[in-house]
Amino acid sequence: MAQYDNLPVFKAIYDLLLDVYQRTRNVPRDLRYTLVQDLKNELVELMVMVYQVNSQREKEQILRRCLEVFVHIRLRIRLLKDMHHLSVPQFAQLCLQTESISKQLTAWHKYSQKGTNATKCTNKEEAGV
Repeated sequence: MAQYDNLPVFKAIYDLLLDVYQRTRNVPRDLRYTLVQDLKNELVELMVMVYQVNSQREKEQILRRCLEVFVHIRLRIRLLKDMHHLSVPQFAQLCLQTESISKQLTAWHKYSQKGTNATKCTNKEEAGV
């Protein structure tokens, strides 16, 4: 099992979190302590879930939750852009990062489903079904 901090998806989420910290310094206080703080918390939560997925055999349920949290992250980034707190180039850069993370999480989820389905088929064959 690879260490979680060496996983490309973990590094990509960490880099996105750093960029969010750097790009949201000048957001008004009311949004900084609501929208931006929620965004940062969800990114940290996603990093913790990647650690959990990496350390468990049953990955599918946690990966599904990762994808759900990731939808919230994308929505908050889009909202910051639509409220003019991110410039178009900043938004484009964050979108590239989120797209990379999304592809990695989706591929990992599909891979875990294949493993789960293969295990279910093997168990049915052993049971004589």
